[in-house]
Amino acid sequence: MCGICAFFRHPEIENFKDHALTLSKRIRHRGPDWSGNVIKNSTILLHERLSIVGVDSGAQPITNADETIALAVNGEIYNHRILRAKELSDYPYKTHSDCEPIIPLYQKYDTDAPKYLDGMFAFVLYDAPKDRIIAARDPIGITTLYMGRSKKNPQTRAFASELKCLVDDCDEIIAFPPGHVYDSVTDEVTRYYNPIWWDAEKIPSTPANLTLIRETLEKAVRKRLMSEVPYGVLLSGGLDSSLIASIAARETSKAILDNPIDHSLAGIDESGTLINTSGSRLHSFAVGLPNAPDLQAAKKVAKYIGTIHHEHTFTLEEGLDALKDVIWHLETFDVTTIRASTPMYLLSRKIKAQGVKMVLSGEGSDEIFGGYLYFANAPSREEFHKESVSRVKNLHLADCLRANKSTMAWGLEARVPFLDKEFLDVCMTIDPTDKMITKEHIEKYILRKAFDTSDDPSAKPYLPDEILWRQKEQFSDGVGYSWIDGLKDAAEARITDEQMANPKPEWGSDIPTTKEAYWYRLMFDDLFPQPSAASTVMRWIPKADWGCHADPSGRYAKTHEASVLSTE
Repeated sequence: MCGICAFFRHPEIENFKDHALTLSKRIRHRGPDWSGNVIKNSTILLHERLSIVGVDSGAQPITNADETIALAVNGEIYNHRILRAKELSDYPYKTHSDCEPIIPLYQKYDTDAPKYLDGMFAFVLYDAPKDRIIAARDPIGITTLYMGRSKKNPQTRAFASELKCLVDDCDEIIAFPPGHVYDSVTDEVTRYYNPIWWDAEKIPSTPANLTLIRETLEKAVRKRLMSEVPYGVLLSGGLDSSLIASIAARETSKAILDNPIDHSLAGIDESGTLINTSGSRLHSFAVGLPNAPDLQAAKKVAKYIGTIHHEHTFTLEEGLDALKDVIWHLETFDVTTIRASTPMYLLSRKIKAQGVKMVLSGEGSDEIFGGYLYFANAPSREEFHKESVSRVKNLHLADCLRANKSTMAWGLEARVPFLDKEFLDVCMTIDPTDKMITKEHIEKYILRKAFDTSDDPSAKPYLPDEILWRQKEQFSDGVGYSWIDGLKDAAEARITDEQMANPKPEWGSDIPTTKEAYWYRLMFDDLFPQPSAASTVMRWIPKADWGCHADPSGRYAKTHEASVLSTE
């Protein structure tokens, strides 16, 4: 991933350039490897590069042969080799970048170009002869993107990977909606991603195909091992991250065995084979307070699957000290996101210091399979499915935002196999009856069962049973229960009852209901005082009528049973 920033039809573009460079520098943490910019007509595109694929020749913005089209991309396109070989074989490529095929896709399919991309991305493309800009974001919103407008320059449209690039110059900012494309010709944002499961009123009836679930997730992981640099996995020891780590360990071993290390064009070929990797064994990373549940479980998984494991601990004080920096990078005051992001933010710094630039992560599984414990109280299969679809649609406001910004704060890229388009199509069209939590079926039963090899004595298990069937822990709980307790205590000491009784008038109806939430909101306002900033924030909303506690910690769900794993 990288950082992008663009200003379209700015009335004083040459004079504005120095300011634009300053704005782009605010997201240099996303792309510490190189910076680039292109000015054409009254438009400027800026790029801060994190080199993962096409390391030697993938500097951006990328231009076509006659330099009439310029492209700035933040993301990874997993099917770029297939596009180059088949769909776009006649195009005269200038780089090995996985992102360059977006230009010939635009030339061939116009604003339908994003439909042909398999990956996570946010891009801005400028067509100089037409004085036209288009922008798009990946289907689920794994990659962040914001769009801004200004009353001072009403013809100008601004785009950036992070809010902080736009707040000084735009008085209207939105989080660019996932699965949409903007076209300056119409000045409209329209949806291009329309899978069959998007309409939550259409309840699927297809029985779960366990083999298809397993094979599709394995393929999703394989795609995301496209890299020319060292990579690893975030390993909490819970089901989701452990499955991803187990699959990645198998695929990494196979790829190194079967293929010489050749970084000329990393990716997946037409048969779905991983062409090359960084050439090293898989690293795994875990974080928590000392003796946290996640650390104990992660150690067991790492030993079992054979990763080079790195365990990092942090103190409560270190976590509290990082909060304001975390909010600066997250650009939110949502309690759930901040709680879970702080350990991830601290871990990402450690990972980058160890020379790793890309990690796989387990976001999305709980939304797809109804893994949050409150799903046990779903009144019907129909309501279960509707809630699952709603959670997937809103991932860009919560878990995807956390995974992207917590890691990119240190120039570390996080990839999320569970949000693969093909995997989503398979799993979001399963009869929700097969996903429901019952006395006989633990949460995410069909996912666990898909990787249960107990009926095949010749197969090596993906995970030990105690991990495969481990109950759900919220990430902010699993890093150590005293983490959340410590946050609440710190907020109690800093926020008075008088403050709670007298919220800021400008907050309107969006008033924090706890001292912890109030504390985070004050820090956000201090960092982003502009009125347009708070309008981009959405909070994780509990499903109260299903017994989901207002405090999103998993421990408050009635079905939660603390599970203590031995450290042996």
